[in-house]
Amino acid sequence: MKLAITGKGGVGKTTLSSILARLYADEGRQVLAADVDPDANLGLALGLSQAEVDSIVPISKMRKLVEERTGANEANKFFKLNPYVADIPEKYARDINGVKLLVMGTVDVGGSGCVCPEHVMLKAILSSLTYRKDDVVIMDMEAGLEHLGRGTAANMDEFIVVVEPGARSIQTYGNVKRLAKDLGVSRVRVVANKVRDGEDEAFVRSAIPAEDFLGCVHYNPEIITADRLGKSPYDLSPSALAEIRQIKAILDGA
Repeated sequence: MKLAITGKGGVGKTTLSSILARLYADEGRQVLAADVDPDANLGLALGLSQAEVDSIVPISKMRKLVEERTGANEANKFFKLNPYVADIPEKYARDINGVKLLVMGTVDVGGSGCVCPEHVMLKAILSSLTYRKDDVVIMDMEAGLEHLGRGTAANMDEFIVVVEPGARSIQTYGNVKRLAKDLGVSRVRVVANKVRDGEDEAFVRSAIPAEDFLGCVHYNPEIITADRLGKSPYDLSPSALAEIRQIKAILDGA
């Protein structure tokens, strides 16, 4: 199973990604979680300490590695567009609570059309993850839709759009579904987060086709407490864990 978790900033992508990853790890599955968000928080959500997170160098910042694999350096402006990256997860992923965490980082320069060694490296790694047949791969994507324009999440089995009960968030789902189709990803489904009551849930259900709706995670002070303490919501929020376990059951039965 290869899942890309996407949506607007602050909607709860990292919470969903981290709990799903740990639930699959609990089953003894091989799980690789890729943090593709420039504001990398997935390590904390999986259970690393702040000091451990701070010690991780994102792949995009490993200049020597990028030069070695792409052949690009100050003297050589030409570089490989298909660098060898299959060994990267085993060499550079951090093990935490049964999950292999790979922090990707981002490219600081250039727009969606950037073709530079760092971007080529990241795209090659993300593409290679989709060929890990025995692994569950969960990508915690950057906010917005830029990653879809770059094609860095192509070949995923499914996009999960995390939304809040609001018109702008629902609009993001529509845009993701349209762009995902261009990438050949036909399945785009929704998790509604920060749902306060029946009215919120009814609003989301009225806007999302039933076949695309995975379920709700209700507004939860336990998740806020976990975030404030820098702890994993998996460990501090039994209610969120139960709701996401139900969402996972739907995914497994899909």
